This record gives sequence, C-alpha cells and structure tokens, in this order.
Amino acid sequence: MCGIVAYKGPREAYPILIKGLKRLEYRGYDSAGIALLNESLNIYKKAGKVADLDESCQGKDLSGHIGMGHTRWATHGEPNDRNAHPHMSQSGDMAIIHNGIIENYASLKEALILRGHTFKSDTDTEVLIHLIEDIKDKANVGFEEAVRIALSEVIGAYAIVILSKSNPDYLIAARKGSPLVVGVGEDEYFFASDATPIVEYTRNVIYLNDGEIAIVSKDGLKIKTIENIDKPLYIQELEINLETLEKGGYEHFMLKEIFEQPKSILDSFRGRIHDHKQVVMAGIDQYENKLKNINRILIIGCGTSWHAGLVGEYLFEEFSRIPVEVEYASEFRYRNPIVTENDFVIAISQSGETADTLAAIELAKEKGATIFGICNVVGSSIPRTTHAGAYIHAGPEIGVASTKAFTAQVTALLLMSFSIGHKKGVISDRRMRELLTELETIPAKIEKILKLDTYIKELAELFKDSKNFLYLGRGVGFPVALEGALKLKEISYIHAEGYPAAEMKHGPIALIDAEMPVVVIATQRNHYDKVVSNIQEVKARKGKIIAIVTEGDTVVKGLADYIIEIPDTEEAFLPLIATIPLQLLSYHIAVLRGCNVDQPRNLAKSVTVE
Repeated sequence: MCGIVAYKGPREAYPILIKGLKRLEYRGYDSAGIALLNESLNIYKKAGKVADLDESCQGKDLSGHIGMGHTRWATHGEPNDRNAHPHMSQSGDMAIIHNGIIENYASLKEALILRGHTFKSDTDTEVLIHLIEDIKDKANVGFEEAVRIALSEVIGAYAIVILSKSNPDYLIAARKGSPLVVGVGEDEYFFASDATPIVEYTRNVIYLNDGEIAIVSKDGLKIKTIENIDKPLYIQELEINLETLEKGGYEHFMLKEIFEQPKSILDSFRGRIHDHKQVVMAGIDQYENKLKNINRILIIGCGTSWHAGLVGEYLFEEFSRIPVEVEYASEFRYRNPIVTENDFVIAISQSGETADTLAAIELAKEKGATIFGICNVVGSSIPRTTHAGAYIHAGPEIGVASTKAFTAQVTALLLMSFSIGHKKGVISDRRMRELLTELETIPAKIEKILKLDTYIKELAELFKDSKNFLYLGRGVGFPVALEGALKLKEISYIHAEGYPAAEMKHGPIALIDAEMPVVVIATQRNHYDKVVSNIQEVKARKGKIIAIVTEGDTVVKGLADYIIEIPDTEEAFLPLIATIPLQLLSYHIAVLRGCNVDQPRNLAKSVTVE
C-alpha cells in the first residue's frame, strides 16, 4: 500500500526522494515524509499529498547524500502529521519508513512502555524502531545486528528502510510480505517499493525476497537473511522505460491508460500466436499433460482481477470444457477450501504483490495444487511464488483504478483457454484459426471505440449528478457489468451495482425509477432477446437506459434513451471491447464531479496488507 524510496550515494538525496515519492504516490497519498542525514537527522512530514510536503520543505535544510521518503496509506492511526512516516526511535538516533502491518505491535508496545519508552504516534511502525533501539542498547549489539534480531521478534508484513545518525555510513532495508527493490548504480544505491523511482538512475536492480535484509555501508551492498545467512547479489535489468511513467500529454494517467489499450492488448498476445493456428505460452506448454486431466481450474483474485477471473470462468468452460470456480482471495484463505493435487489454480494480480492473493497461493501450494500466475509487474512476488505463469505486458499502470491491466488479463485468459481447448481437441484447427484471427482485430476495434470519447463525455454530463447506477449484463457481459460498476464507484464515489440482467427481477428492480440510470450490455450475440426483455422491464418503470449495442442495432436503439455503439465481435471478445466505453463513462463522470481520478480517496494501487 504505502510507497517507500531511499538513496545513498554521491548525489543530493532530496531531489531523488521527492521525485520518487511523486512516482510512488499511487500507492498511498494520506501523508508523506522525508528523512535526510547530514551532520544531523532532519525529518519533515506532512498530511496530504507529496506536493504539500515539497512545499512545506522549501527554505529548510535539505542537504544530505543519504535519505529516505515515504507516502502513506493509513492502516494504524489517522492520516495526520503525527502519524506520517518517517518515525524516530526513543533517542532520536534512528528513523524508519515502513510498508505493511506489524501484527504483534500492541504487545511489543506494552513491553516497551514498561521499559520507559514513550510514543509520539498511533502507528505500529514507531513500535518497531523503538524495539530496534531497545535491543541495540540492552543487548549491546551493533546497528545491523539489532535490526536482524528485532525482525525475528515481529509478526506481520513489512518493507522497511532504516538509517541511524550514529551509523551514518549505513542504510538498512528488509522485506517480508511487502515488495522492495534495490537499485544498484555507480557507487550509489536506491531502495523503492517498485522500480518506478529507480529507472531514471539505473536499470540494474535486485528484487529482495521474503526474509532478506539489504545492508548498504562504506563496503558496498550485501544481502543476508534474518537468520544471518549471506545471499548472493542477483542483479536483473529493468524492462520498463521512463516515458511510460509520464502522462504523455493526457490530463490523467487513467485516461492515458484507457487510450493505451489497443497497444497493451496487442502486447499481451504479441509473440504468443503462431500462424493463426497455435498459441504458445511456456507455462501452459510446460503443464500440457496435467492440464488435459485436471479436475478443475480454480481462479483467485481481488477487485478487478477477480472480475477478470469471472470472465475466465466463461472462457475455460466454453473453450476448454473444464469446471471452473472463481474465488475472492481474501475469503479463500480464511476457509478450509477443498483443494487437491489435481487442481490447477490461476492467481491474478496486476501488481503481483496483492497480500491476500499471495496468502491464497501459499495455501493452495500446501495442498498440492499447481499454481499459475497472471500479473503485470516483472520481478514481483507472485511470479516468484507460482509454479508457472504469464506476464500480461500491459506496461506500468499508474492510475489506481485498473483499466488496461483488466483487458490484458482477459487477453491472457483467452489465450490460455484457447490453448488448453486446442490441446484437448475441444477446439478444432479451423475454429482455432477463426478465434485467433478475430483476436488480432480487437486492437483496431478498440481504436474505433476510443473515437467516441467526446460523445461519451456528453453522456457523462447528463448523469454526473446521479446518486445511483445499475449495470446489467448476461453471460460474459455480467463480469463486464460488475467491472463497469466498480470503476464508477472507485473514482466518482457514486453508488453503483452490477447484476446479471436476469437477477434484476429478484430484488434490484425495486430500486428503478425515473432517477435511476441503468447501463445495459446489449450486444447482438448470445442472450440478445433476453436482454431486450430486461430493457423493456426497466423502461416500464421509467428507468433511464444507457445501452452498449452492436453497430447497426435497431431494436435496442428504439428502446434505450442513449446508446453507445461498438463493433461486432464474437462473444468471447466482448469483455475486451464493451469495457472501454464503461471506463470512459466513469472517467468523465468523475472528472466532471471534480474527483481525483488517479488517486481516489481511501484507495491504493497495490494492496499489500490485509
């Protein structure tokens, strides 16, 4: 959730840290803070955005070649100046920034209070830095050893960076359950929650594993485990480019990412289709024999990734003829689910760091299942935890509300379902060519939909003051309705619900009146006549219909108050194109309401805590 960045090297740290925090702000924006070490340890922190922190720092001592910064998504304690990171130890010698949750902080805090410690914040993080100093003083050990011992006593998840005034050559970081990447430059080192603050300065990175501590000192960088075992430095090269982290002339990252979808979908299947007749995915090919005989596919995810999983359920059952169950990762881990070695589990996460999904993966692995990961961020935890997987290659997604990652996830699921179905003989060679040929037309069809942006903005003007929205779809259109409703809720704060269209009669129809906009996925494929009947039921109760229809439709056009026409495509590809106008509608409504679409209140991009 929170974003952390740190630097040690020959440059002035402050410009690197403040720029890094701005790039990480999508991970949390309740408050922000910076610690700089020169002759003294200077800490500046402020509730609000990183820009507020930057403004408040002007005119202060910002010198120093070692420092760290933090942008917060509040877990323990209100989002105010007092609870903002960094936090200091009892003596003021050490400072810490932290992403995660220390679950046993209350008992540790109680013990530390009995030993004379006083606390200035309500956070679990402050407890950890007090514990480190307490161990250092009481056990008479060095800085590095005190950190290692303290981490062996805490329960929970963390990515931390710590510096010490009395140990000015050191910068120490560690991770367990929360992401942390180390950038290695020319006699300089960077730490960050992800690679976005680092790519401008170096392309050489090390992804810390759980239970590892990174120590930067005058002797350079070393990595060891909490058990004090030295680890080799495994340096990888970053694949992202600096220009992908900028808005590129768009007003918001979200709008840029919506318009990037023709390319991101193309990149998701580029190189995976051979001669219009075969899908090549290394992770699927590796488990070809098992996939022909598995009992079921179990898909786990959270939020938008869960919606992608629901699309996957339709796809795998249609094209692979394998039973599928889709689970919220956050619920799966707290049941006693029946999982066997004959199950194939697909874990979906844009960031590859979603805490609930990672915990669900570990549970399924313990029960012997084969785990396949679908994620966007190279080097993240899920690809390193699963048996096999596929990157979706959507590129960095900065907007908190996921757009291009959703359609790229669906593209990966399409390819998987086609590949398995073809290997099993469910899909003939001829049918495979038809499907893959149609998939290759989708980017151009999305380009055509994006030209409706001005018209959709006009629709948004009509509905920006609505209090509620209902989204309806049938078949694979149902997950599209869910995703459309989620986008509107996330960024405009309008209450919205997605339903299977047939379920409207079983409760939601009671809500429909002249003030209720109803968005209906009503394309001319499966279930068309049934959806027309549902529209008539809404119209009979004076609801306002916004219909997503196939180009040239006349029946729904005669019933709906407003229509958005999209190109015709096979039912399987409907989520890729019908989602686009719903994203644009949500975006424009939110902008017209004065909402911060890239950083919606109370949300963070990567949910790395429970």
